[in-house]
Amino acid sequence: MERKLLLIFALTFLVIIIFQPLLKKYGPQPPPAKPEISQTAPQQNQAQATAPTGVAPAPQKTAPPPVVSRQASSETETVIENSLYRIVFTNRGGQVKSWVLKKYTDEKGNPLELVNALASAKYGYPLSLWSYDENLRNKLNSVLYVAASTGSSAPAEITFEYADGDVAVQKRCRFDHSYVVEVKTSVQVKGAEVTAFPMWPSGFGDQSSASTFASSQIAFQYDSKVERLASSWTVLPSIKVIGGNTIPGPFHWAAVSDQYFTAAFIPLDPQNAALVTLRSLLEIPHNPSDPSDKRQDKLDVYGAAVGNLKGATTARLYVGPKALADLESVPVPGITGAEPNLRAIVDFGWLGYIARPLFLWLKWTYNHIVPNWGWAILLQTLIINVALLPLRISNMKYMFRVQKLQPQLKVLQEKYKKYNMRDPRKQEVQKEMWALQQKEGVNPVTGCLPMLIQMPFLFAYYRMLGVAIDLRHASWLWIHDLSAPDPWHVLPIAIILTMFIMQRMTPQGGMDPAQQKMMNIMMPGLMGVMFWNLAAGLCLYFSAGNLIGIAQQLIMNRTALGREIRELAEKRARKKEK
Repeated sequence: MERKLLLIFALTFLVIIIFQPLLKKYGPQPPPAKPEISQTAPQQNQAQATAPTGVAPAPQKTAPPPVVSRQASSETETVIENSLYRIVFTNRGGQVKSWVLKKYTDEKGNPLELVNALASAKYGYPLSLWSYDENLRNKLNSVLYVAASTGSSAPAEITFEYADGDVAVQKRCRFDHSYVVEVKTSVQVKGAEVTAFPMWPSGFGDQSSASTFASSQIAFQYDSKVERLASSWTVLPSIKVIGGNTIPGPFHWAAVSDQYFTAAFIPLDPQNAALVTLRSLLEIPHNPSDPSDKRQDKLDVYGAAVGNLKGATTARLYVGPKALADLESVPVPGITGAEPNLRAIVDFGWLGYIARPLFLWLKWTYNHIVPNWGWAILLQTLIINVALLPLRISNMKYMFRVQKLQPQLKVLQEKYKKYNMRDPRKQEVQKEMWALQQKEGVNPVTGCLPMLIQMPFLFAYYRMLGVAIDLRHASWLWIHDLSAPDPWHVLPIAIILTMFIMQRMTPQGGMDPAQQKMMNIMMPGLMGVMFWNLAAGLCLYFSAGNLIGIAQQLIMNRTALGREIRELAEKRARKKEK
């Protein structure tokens, strides 16, 4: 039965296929097509008017409402200011032409301009917009926006609007009495939201030399993790900055900064935020003070664009000094495992747990004891060296034991001198030397320990003074800026002289006299070269530490232990001459 049923279906299908041409020829025909109606408005109205009663007219396609054009006819400027800054906006691109910090000055004593005029003219001004479409980016930052503001003094608000047949842009900035500005941007192309981030693209106005550009970095933080992107010259950079690279979130803030100032974006939606790293090449005069010097330095200029990948961008923007008090006053909601503010923008380095307390101590000294940063550094240096005095004494005792042990160690070395390094008996000298050192209480690790304990304080102090904006333009005696090199190089020369005296005064346990004489010259000279163009505050700390060390060593050399060490050293020197 199933086979018969399948056969019936197959024959029926075959008959339908065979009779298809006959059905087309002799079957019922479709009604004739109606004549087309013209698309002009008068004919449409006429057709609708003559339509039979009771028949609904066909729906007509209506054109989208025309886009209202919003464009300014000429370029204008708007000024917004409070007690901390004065910002000049231009409606060409809706961007910032000038951002002056009133409480800080440049090298000439004028209020500090944070907009780098040379770099911004070439690569973009603050609060211009970043788009992955270069043509759109150029258009967004060059058209004339319609500007409106609620006043020139904070609290205030300024808005920029632009629209044509394809593109519609809105930018809004709100200002209060702090360094924080609320920024909101939206860009639509043919009614669809597109990615366009507000940016700080071209460094800072205080960058005028290779060293100031070299201190730039880009950083961002999510919870307790802070990532820093630096140039390739740094000793341990996290990641090298790549121009145009997109780093997706989440992150709570992202900033571009130089040694003392920063522009930090705090997105409202950290999960969907993204950072575009900007890196451009700029040529500046090698010696700006000498017009005859035609040499040019090619330097990297860093910038950052931060926004939302899924729609309009709303963020807070901190533009100001990298001063701990100001950064810690800016709340950053959502951070866990770290301070919920911008404090981490200040990079105290891998010894930050020492450097930051040292800075807070130094600032307390300045605020409560001596209202001068130079004298505060000297006072702190004195206290640190007095606290490290037991380590100096311990190191001196170690040198004394090494001096006493040298003759016996030399006998052992002479005893096994005839054996080469591959001879198993050569290992015996190491065992006997170690046993002798243990018997006399001489441990090389113990001897190095005092210096190892001091080194973190030296590095931390070096790092702390390098990032402390409080020392910028701080004067002391003949020095007008403790964050800049000593103009007369008095302090680097003092470092050379004091180190030479210390090398001569300090007994070198186990060192050959000839080697000691060479070190007396090489070490001071090397340190002088290193500190020649470093900040005067650092040189002041180091040279003052050397002077205190000389005084301490002079006192220790007059003790019984010191006299005994000196007599042993002189005795060894006489034997060496014979």
